[in-house]
Amino acid sequence: MAATAALKVVEPAAAVPPARAVRLEDEVQYAPGAVVSRTIAKSRGGTLTLFAFDAGEELSEHTAPFDAFVQVLDGEVELTIGGAPVRARAGETVRMPAHVAHAVKARTRFKMLLAMVRDPEAR
Repeated sequence: MAATAALKVVEPAAAVPPARAVRLEDEVQYAPGAVVSRTIAKSRGGTLTLFAFDAGEELSEHTAPFDAFVQVLDGEVELTIGGAPVRARAGETVRMPAHVAHAVKARTRFKMLLAMVRDPEAR
């Protein structure tokens, strides 16, 4: 599969209903040869975004001005953080520090919840 420089498919934003249990992995669907994203919460403090990557899809190396937490919901991913590879599987979470280059590659089809947390002290 070709490298993905940007998201190929963005589903409409969806709010998680209050006071109800949901399975986050059911809130975003796989698409052949694509990376699908769906934002489920956004505020000044950060965002929560669901992603579904087809096997072999990737996001090229980039940085973010705030910490990002990858919670793998399904499948397996290889993250490269500051040049070091980190593999994670369903049920595992990885912190990607602010201002450190990172990349994402789907080892298998995988889904994740990406939590971007803004430091109120940072500018």
